[in-house]
Amino acid sequence: MKNLERDSIDFGTSKIRPLFRSIFFPTLLSMVFTSLLTVVDGIFVGQGVGSDALAAVNIVAPVFLVTTGIALMFGVGVSVVASIHLSHGNRKAANINVTQALVVAPMLMTILSVILFFGRIPFLRLMGCSDALLPLAMRYLTPLLPGCVFILIETIGTFVIRLDGSPRFASAVGIVPGILNIFFDWLFVFPMKMGIAGSSVATTVCCAIASGMVAWYMLRRSRSVHLYRLKLSRTSLYLTIRNIGYMSRSGFSSMLGELAMSMIMLTGNYVFIRLMGSDGVAAFSVACYLYPIVFMVNNSVAQSAQPIISYNYGAGDRERVREAFRLSLRTAAVCGLLATAVLTLGATPLISLFLQEGTRPYEIATAGIPLFALSSVFFALNIAIIGYYQSIERNSRAAVYMLLRGLVFLVPAFILLPRLIPSQGVWLAVPVTECLTLAVILLSKERELRRVL
Repeated sequence: MKNLERDSIDFGTSKIRPLFRSIFFPTLLSMVFTSLLTVVDGIFVGQGVGSDALAAVNIVAPVFLVTTGIALMFGVGVSVVASIHLSHGNRKAANINVTQALVVAPMLMTILSVILFFGRIPFLRLMGCSDALLPLAMRYLTPLLPGCVFILIETIGTFVIRLDGSPRFASAVGIVPGILNIFFDWLFVFPMKMGIAGSSVATTVCCAIASGMVAWYMLRRSRSVHLYRLKLSRTSLYLTIRNIGYMSRSGFSSMLGELAMSMIMLTGNYVFIRLMGSDGVAAFSVACYLYPIVFMVNNSVAQSAQPIISYNYGAGDRERVREAFRLSLRTAAVCGLLATAVLTLGATPLISLFLQEGTRPYEIATAGIPLFALSSVFFALNIAIIGYYQSIERNSRAAVYMLLRGLVFLVPAFILLPRLIPSQGVWLAVPVTECLTLAVILLSKERELRRVL
């Protein structure tokens, strides 16, 4: 444990390539295992309960994504702001920001979870849940709500621990619960026969364990970034609200990224259930389970570059900023190509993890997943560029580009493409959206990106 938290990272003087690698690979492992929380849920639910349960989980999935989006908003926001404070030598301000994020965000999430608990049925109806799926969706959603609070602590904590110079421990915060989630899913779904609720309970338990790891590190092992005792005076409360607002603006586009995933699921669920019924939603849910892995892999690229870019941006070292950004773009391109290859060539065995071979949902997914996979490269480059704008506090531009891919292009694509290409258009909506977004980014700021590259 001692070796996990001492990585001797210097964001201002270490060579960019080794520095990026020392952050990227632990972050990548953490992100992959974190995404297993939902993927393993889908595998055990699909194989242990059935395709209707899998469709019900997909109905509830936007709750998980919105929660993760809020967590990323605070995590990225506090990391950007605290990185710049640290580059100026102002550790006290960085510590205050970190404490505010770790205290206020979970409090807000607790309030939202309580509201959602009492409004579960109207919410699920809004998500497009049918009468047949409603009981299953209710059983999955209720145990998940406490876990939403733990997700915030876990996610924000990993950003803070990484900023503290301990990316390997930050990686362990994702890996350990990810491994335990596999065991608990099996235990609750099969031997204990808890069904779809067992999968949700497993997620909440593992997120609680991750939160405990964050708390242990911050209280016992942090070295540069520490928790700071917040005051409750009127002035202090005003400054807390101001700082939370500033962090939220800095990380807002990251939340939009998760909301974009939610929009993909929400709009896709409506379109698939209208065109193909519950079988279509079950098939689409496989893509919704696999796509977050692609998101996490490419998000790990942006998150690894972020503290390096933000720190050196605050220090005024533009050359190190450019070098880190170029490296993140190249890494993102490679990850995007690999994701496309894996999802295309390995579509059949991957789908078999979730759905029974020979069923109609299996056939729909087999025909559609390779088309859906075409979005991976465009998505990877979009996330890397948007992450760069976040890191240098160009928050409005990052938010606009996230809105393009999460709403402006996405909804029309889901509506129009099935009419233009009846059998394939619904699967091509996301690839077309990501491609159009990248085109807008490159055309609107081609000169600026060329100067940076």
